Amino acid sequence: MLDTTFDALPTDGALRRHAMERSGEGQAGSRRTGTVGFRPLYRQVYDTLLKRLADAVWQPGQILPSEGQLAAELGVSQGTVRKALDALTADSLLVRRQGRGTFVADHDDKQSVFRFLKLRPDGDGTGMPTSRVTGIAEAAASADERGRLDLVRSARVVRIERVRAVDAKLCVVETISVAAGLFPGIAQIELPNTLYSLYATRYGITIATANERLKAVALGPREAELLQVPAGTPALEIDRVAIDLEERPVEWRLSTCLTQDIHYLSVLR
Repeated sequence: MLDTTFDALPTDGALRRHAMERSGEGQAGSRRTGTVGFRPLYRQVYDTLLKRLADAVWQPGQILPSEGQLAAELGVSQGTVRKALDALTADSLLVRRQGRGTFVADHDDKQSVFRFLKLRPDGDGTGMPTSRVTGIAEAAASADERGRLDLVRSARVVRIERVRAVDAKLCVVETISVAAGLFPGIAQIELPNTLYSLYATRYGITIATANERLKAVALGPREAELLQVPAGTPALEIDRVAIDLEERPVEWRLSTCLTQDIHYLSVLR
């Protein structure tokens, strides 16, 4: 049985004193501004709740205890808990539902889908993607896969090839590599449209962040065949490494995209 208990945090005052001691504030009197290493109380609560998500204490789609319950359990104020939950929601790890509560984000939710999918239709479509797997196999990891996924030389990976459509228009070929040891049996199951939901529910691996690199390329013969266009057609390549809650690189994804009817949207803050 999964142990869902964890040590309560100290009180607000104790946590602040601990942060001051670690940062050296306790020895420097009232020196507070610009202190290296000081971590606000709500960020410490954030880290505690984040660990529970990483440990799969709460499953995707599951409702969290109320702010009052969490505050009492952690020994902090309800306002501190609310601020930590707001930060986790801003990071798309939680979802607030008016009148219902706070839930663990499910990557099948529209909000979560578009957190990582930056392709949008040029017109007025919804932009919702669909996918079809065209190949899947396990093999020894290549040098590039070992580098992207931080794997040892003897590691094996599962490679997934699929095509995706946005608003029913075929426009993306994806080649996805994951460590076979992290995702046992994934090559033998029917894959859903949203892989990140599968990673979370079946393997307890929640994608927290991703690093992407964009590049203009010409379609190779295989991609051209799958997208039903001539080889050499200009395309956008998105090279993504997905990072889980434990800060491990767990997926490398190359997406080759036709951009006649879609664009890549990035919101800068």
